[in-house]
Amino acid sequence: MSDYHYQYSLCNVPSWVIGSLEFNADPTPLTVLGVRESHAHFFKQLDELSSWEDRARIFRDYMEVAFHLHQWREKGDDGRMLSIKHSYLRFLRGWLFESDSIEGAVLKGWVQTRMGLPPIYHNGRIKGKDSDAYLSYMKDRMKGSARTNGIFNQLDLLFEFVQYELKRRDADRTHITLFRGVHGFYDHELLEWDKKTGKGVLRLNNLNSFTHDFERAWEFGTFVIEVQVPVAKIFFDGDFLHAGILRGEKEVLVIGGVYDISRRII
Repeated sequence: MSDYHYQYSLCNVPSWVIGSLEFNADPTPLTVLGVRESHAHFFKQLDELSSWEDRARIFRDYMEVAFHLHQWREKGDDGRMLSIKHSYLRFLRGWLFESDSIEGAVLKGWVQTRMGLPPIYHNGRIKGKDSDAYLSYMKDRMKGSARTNGIFNQLDLLFEFVQYELKRRDADRTHITLFRGVHGFYDHELLEWDKKTGKGVLRLNNLNSFTHDFERAWEFGTFVIEVQVPVAKIFFDGDFLHAGILRGEKEVLVIGGVYDISRRII
């Protein structure tokens, strides 16, 4: 998509930088402006906790109170599910089932509004704002966010919590090796490709599923690409939350842009 247009970023780094090879090679921390300041007390609480389990519990409890999710919780299973319907957990779960779902459109919308990276695929290749795929994406995005209490603000805090936790676990780590199974480049823009070396450059969708597990990646495609992902561009890691509906998920959600890739074979 030679006509790809970066948009205004609400982060500390411009969108065209976030989406570049240069950023991936020499990344800096990403933060959504104002989020940590608005929730300073929460992050101060995290600083005082040495246990990951305690930090995960505090995060879950804080999200419920900060975004009034507890008001949807009533006695019995129906009330618990209603609470999930209005929370970030619904959108993570929806993505895990189908990234081109209504929930997936909302997550892509978060990346677009916060990072300034528009999607390039949603139920079809997006070839501009007049394309059917873009209209489908916008329809799904509006439908998904209409009845959810501050979903983009919830996702802001989720991203900041994940970034905090990654830094807390290994302050010196800048990149993580991740794998993605693909059937082709139908949802990517291939910019360079060397068949002999199996290396290339492509533009990923603005949000993408990867995994830490090379073998698991083969379950999702006919071949596997390997990417060195900046820690700063990890939106979510399935190992991070002890929530029943996400337990055991190994997907890692990665913010897109242009990436160097390697094709892996067994």
